Amino acid sequence: MSKIEMPHCEFCVQNFKSIFKSLSDDELESVNFEKSCRLYKKGDVIFHEGNRTSGFYCVSSGIIKVFKTGIEGKEQIIRFVKKGDILGYRSLISKEAACSTAKVIEETILCFIPSETLFQLVKSNIDFTMELMQRTAKELGESNKFLIDMAQKNVRERLASVLIMLAETFSLDDNKILQITLTREELANIVGTATESVIRLLSEFKHDELIDLKGRKIIIKNLDELEEISTMYL
Repeated sequence: MSKIEMPHCEFCVQNFKSIFKSLSDDELESVNFEKSCRLYKKGDVIFHEGNRTSGFYCVSSGIIKVFKTGIEGKEQIIRFVKKGDILGYRSLISKEAACSTAKVIEETILCFIPSETLFQLVKSNIDFTMELMQRTAKELGESNKFLIDMAQKNVRERLASVLIMLAETFSLDDNKILQITLTREELANIVGTATESVIRLLSEFKHDELIDLKGRKIIIKNLDELEEISTMYL
């Protein structure tokens, strides 16, 4: 990890759906003063499952995967964190160790904000507190949906759901190319299946002209049909 020229919090407020959008100018300046920012390379681990942290992170740029480690070290990817998102705040609020591991998959600039700053904002700014509660509730809802999908959908339906989720989270460019690049193993770790199964199903989706593949890049050709496949169990 490397120190960088520190991005100002106002940049995130203006350009992303920042949790700090409700802060006063003085509060925003205080956060900007208290934070420290670093550049993380692909493969860097921000924190490990079981670690205790003394603050939380804001993502200025890049992509991070959040996962739990299962049997024989296999990853189960829970979610992705991108620019404008925050990371690691739940364990601070609950006063628990981190329940997952956060690892960089695309070069990332992170700003670390001490826990004291978070708790001071929670006490002094009700709009900030409500925003934090809403984000926590949204993450809980997404976790519940993930559990239902894992329990009730087959692998083909889960892969279709994952591709839709990635398209919604990271968007498509003008050529319908998914704006995140994942290995086949990482895709399998989201879907909750073997890498070989994902490779086979991607080939089937390509044959059915739902997607196209260019190396690790995935082109979404028929989002509506993927949506139908993902909801077959309903």
